[in-house]
Amino acid sequence: MPYMHANEIDLYYEEYGDPEAPTLILAHGAGGNHLVWWQQVPVLAERYRVVTFDHRAFGFSKDVPGGPGRRAFSLDLHALLAHLEIDQFAMIAHSMGGRTATPFAWQFPDRIRALILSGTLGGAVNDDVRAIQAKHAEKIAGQSLRARAMSEQTRSERPDLHWLYLRMNAVNPRRPKTFLAPSPGMSNWRGSSMPVLERTGVPLLFLVGEHDMIVPADAMRTAHEAMPGSQFVAIPKAGHSAYFEQPQAYNSAVLEFLGEAYPGLRPSPSASRKGDPK
Repeated sequence: MPYMHANEIDLYYEEYGDPEAPTLILAHGAGGNHLVWWQQVPVLAERYRVVTFDHRAFGFSKDVPGGPGRRAFSLDLHALLAHLEIDQFAMIAHSMGGRTATPFAWQFPDRIRALILSGTLGGAVNDDVRAIQAKHAEKIAGQSLRARAMSEQTRSERPDLHWLYLRMNAVNPRRPKTFLAPSPGMSNWRGSSMPVLERTGVPLLFLVGEHDMIVPADAMRTAHEAMPGSQFVAIPKAGHSAYFEQPQAYNSAVLEFLGEAYPGLRPSPSASRKGDPK
């Protein structure tokens, strides 16, 4: 099993596709691990060198007692890239993965070639976005994150898919309940990653399920409108786990966006059926 030792932990990763192709990093959310990309990897690896990994304390990657936890996410990614000798790359950061992508863009500018914020704002907020988030918080009060991980339609029409998602989630080790809580002194922080992302000039796509009950589509759209040059796509009939619920539409949106970021990329044998799972 491929592990890379750095920052006191053994980080689990997998890679697929042509090692000479442009690199695409997939960073999962708190409800998943490297396994959740099963409907993306076979499609995306036809065009890219695809790297999946487990954040520390998720999947097969363990954290150390009293370790830095999520604050080390971006440094763990940096170590993995060094191990694989990857300089520039594109990235899909889903949900919690935004906590890896945005700090990385700030700490190591000019490395990310294109960024897809999937079901996450990555800290790209302003007062309008905060207002939407506050209103949404009132709407979902008392509902757990797990209950909001997929749309009601998916849970009703695809109980098999919902069951599979929960079983993949069960692979994750137990973590302290405060693992993803704000760092001390940061709970009232009113800053934004918008200036950081704008300075990098990285092509940016806000990608969200139209029925996302964790990060509402209106918040993602409003962040997009505040960032000139960014793109926005809402996946129909999908909730927070759009990549899992509607993989064909999700993959198509990813491939179209990345095709613009890498215009010289050779065509895929399946280009005519872009985004279809095998």
